[in-house]
Order: sequence, then C-alpha cells, then structure tokens
Amino acid sequence: MIDSLNGEVLTIGLDHAVIECSGVGYRFLAAPQTLGRLTRGETCRVMTSMVVKDDGVTLYGFGDTDTREMFHKLQTVSGLGPKLALAALSVFEPGELSSHIASGDVKAIQSIPGVGKKMAERIALELKDKVEAFVPAGDAAAAGGPATAAKGTSLVSEQVVEALVGLGFQERSARPVVDALVQENPDEDASALLRQALSQLGKK
Repeated sequence: MIDSLNGEVLTIGLDHAVIECSGVGYRFLAAPQTLGRLTRGETCRVMTSMVVKDDGVTLYGFGDTDTREMFHKLQTVSGLGPKLALAALSVFEPGELSSHIASGDVKAIQSIPGVGKKMAERIALELKDKVEAFVPAGDAAAAGGPATAAKGTSLVSEQVVEALVGLGFQERSARPVVDALVQENPDEDASALLRQALSQLGKK
C-alpha cells in the first residue's frame, strides 16, 4: 500500500500528475485543487490512496489527510466509487461538502457530475453522521490553489474537454459547455474552467 509520495514533480496534467520517488515515476489522479498546489520541478509531498480493481491499479493523490479521508468516506456510500468520489472533491472542498451533507442540502450535492437526486439523497442519508469532523465552524469558501496559466484558449479547451471525458462525460455534451466558458472567460486558467464546467454539467 502506497500511503504518500514525496519527490520531484515531473508532470502536471488537468486530472493527474507524476512524482518521481527514488528513480520511479508515480502517476496519480487528483482533483484540480490538489494539482494546483504542485509546481513542476519542485519537491512535494502528496497523500495517496491506492485502488485495486480487476482491470488494474489506480493511485489517487490528495493535498492533505482530510481530503483523503473524505475520499474514503464517500466510497462507503452504496454505489459510489472512486471516480465519483474524486468528482465530488473536484467540485467541493471537504468542508463545503460536509456542510451540504450535514444540512441535507440535496440540491447542492446534485451539482456533482454523475450524481442524481437518488444518489444525492443517499449521500446525505448515509454520511450525515460521519462528516461532523469536517464541517467548518463558519461557511466554507471554495479555495482552489493556483494553477499554471494556459498559453492559448484552444489548448485550454482541449485540455478541459479531455479531462471531462476522463471523468465520464460525453465529448458532445462537454465541448459546447467548455467552449462557452472559454469565450466568456478567456483569461481563466484551465483548472478554474474545469471546476466551472463540472458545476454546469452536474446540473444537467
């Protein structure tokens, strides 16, 4: 079991990064907030969770233990797997998500891509008594880390669409949303656009 990685950041993508530890490059999937804290060429530590399935082994990375713990708690919900748990943490910080769960805000939970009304109700019901430690004292504010600015809107569009397809969306559904967001916010970075696209697509 790989509990954490500490080494040089080799690559940063929209949905993954690679960190080299003792000569071995470890590729892991992560939410935009976690990826935004990484800097290529610098040494960094990320907490990890290794998911083993019949079709392979996938490593997930997190900026702190609270986010990883929320990732694990989400997967205790019936029918909710690691991909959907990561999508949830791409839209909300652990404190925000916990507040919505604790208050039974099903509508807010439904903004997570791939989460319908029944799944949102199940999340609120099954996790209500398990997220108290994550709920902040005041209203949580979305706090995404800085990300590297893209050098062209066309490149940004392609990167965001690719990331959305990787999260399970159809390209024909994702591309119009991304193109509209890029047109409205031409100076927005890729990670911010991905969060906005996830929020919009989650409402459809």
